[in-house]
Amino acid sequence: MNSAQNSGTASSASSAAAATGTAPDTDERFERGLALLRKVSGSERPAVLDSLADIAPDLGRMTVSFGYGELLANDRLTLRQREVATVAALAAMGTAAPQLRFHIDGALNVGVTPAEVVEVLIHAAVYAGIPAALNGIAVAREAFRDRPGLAHEPADTGERDQRYERGLAKLAEVDGHAGDAVVASLQDMAPDLGRYIIEFAFGDIYSRTALDLKSRELATVAMCTALGTAAPQLRVHIHGLLNVGGTREEVVEVITQMAGYAGFPAALNGIAAAREVFAERDR
Repeated sequence: MNSAQNSGTASSASSAAAATGTAPDTDERFERGLALLRKVSGSERPAVLDSLADIAPDLGRMTVSFGYGELLANDRLTLRQREVATVAALAAMGTAAPQLRFHIDGALNVGVTPAEVVEVLIHAAVYAGIPAALNGIAVAREAFRDRPGLAHEPADTGERDQRYERGLAKLAEVDGHAGDAVVASLQDMAPDLGRYIIEFAFGDIYSRTALDLKSRELATVAMCTALGTAAPQLRVHIHGLLNVGGTREEVVEVITQMAGYAGFPAALNGIAAAREVFAERDR
């Protein structure tokens, strides 16, 4: 789209905004959000504004002003961490392929490597199922294909023997006794499920080297919050994030960020889980 078209569309957006009683796109929150969105999108005029100008210009403006100008506009998480969390949540929910594509591109724009993007999507198999991971990989393939100069080396998957022992060690590193308790609770009814958690989730997935352990737990907290169906597991992984070097501020921030991607109820429930975890650790 050329600059003249951009100008015309922007004018239409301003006129529509005026017709609906909204303020012009010149307030501080909007400008702050637009600057941040430009970094993520790599575009001077992010598409969300023009794509909504004809039907819901206020939604475009709120996306910039609130989503980026308020929700993401602090340094409590790095932009790289935020994009890892967003890609994780969108992949897990499985209902927003265009937005997942945007944020895969955004992750690459702010320094997340192709191998790390792939690793986040593989990680989603544990928390949202293999179909969610497969669909996420399909979106990533399109994003990589549209960047011909992008170097994408397959991730180092590590050794493939001794899965159970490797998984047990990784589970202890992340979750400590909480992980042991989850597996033990399955022994009387579903021992195979407990074994799969150790061998597949931790022996195969968590032990991969392309994504550091703190980033994995950040992604996991984002996924469990966004899904809204895994409060016990969310509490385990809030503990896990803190166990591997995350801070309480980072826990609260990644959960708060999910308000923009999974809704306020999901974020509120996540904060309730965090409150319980913090209180438990204080005791």
